[in-house]
Amino acid sequence: MPDTDLLEDQSPARRGRRTDDARRVADVLRRVVTDGAPGRLLPSEDLLGAEHGVSRNAVRAALDLLRAEGLVERIQGTGTRAIGGALPHGIDTLRGFAETFGACGDVRNEVRLARLTRASAPVAAGLEVAVGSDVLCLERRRLVDDHPVSLDLTFVVADLGEELLGCDLARRDVFVLLEQLAGQPLGRAELSIEATTADRSAADALEVTPGSPLLLVERLTRLEDGRPVDLEFLRLRGDRISLRGTTRRPPPDLP
Repeated sequence: MPDTDLLEDQSPARRGRRTDDARRVADVLRRVVTDGAPGRLLPSEDLLGAEHGVSRNAVRAALDLLRAEGLVERIQGTGTRAIGGALPHGIDTLRGFAETFGACGDVRNEVRLARLTRASAPVAAGLEVAVGSDVLCLERRRLVDDHPVSLDLTFVVADLGEELLGCDLARRDVFVLLEQLAGQPLGRAELSIEATTADRSAADALEVTPGSPLLLVERLTRLEDGRPVDLEFLRLRGDRISLRGTTRRPPPDLP
C-alpha cells in the first residue's frame, strides 16, 4: 500500500509546507533533546506528527535536521534517540568556567598560551590602557569530562596579568584569581554574542569539522570599582553549551 504522506508531499506547495513544518518542529524538539538525558528515545514519528499537527514526512525531515546537528541518531528497528545534552551556561550572572560547570563533571583547562604581549588598538581600547603597553595574553581550551567545549582567548591588564602567570591556570578560574589578586570582587561585564564558524585551528582544538557553527562571545569584565581588567573572546561549541538567561520587560513610560 503506498505511503499517503509521500504521495501528498509531491507538489511544490506541499514540499514547501513540509520544509517549513520540519523547521518549526525541529526548533521545538531541539530544546527537548538538549535538555534531556543522553540516550533516551524520542516518541515515534506518528506520535510526534500527531502532537505537532504535521505529516510524518515533516517529522522525518525535522529529525534529519537534528541528526545533521549531531543531536540525535536513528537506531534501526528502535527509533530515534538523543545523543547528548548541552551544558546550561547562564549569562545573567558573572561566573567563571569551573564555577559554572563544576557540578556537571571534571572541569579542566589546557593552557595553550600564557605570556605578556603588547596591546593592540582594540585590546587597549577595551582595557583602557595605552596601545603597545604590556597585557597578559592567555589562551585555554576548556574541557568538561575531557570533552572540549570552548576555546578562550583572554587579555588581562599587566599588573594583574603578571601575577596570574604564577598561578594554577589549569585548575583555577581566572575570575576567582583576579578577585584574590585585586583584593576586590568583580562587578559587571559587557558582552556580545554572535554566530561564527570554526576555522581550521579552532576546529582542531574543539574537535569539530572546519566550518562547524560556533558561538562567539566577547566579554569585557570589570572590577567592582569599574576598572576593566579582563577582555575575552570565547568560541563555544553550540552543541555542548547552551547560553541561557532571564530578561524582563521594562515598565511602560509614564505620561
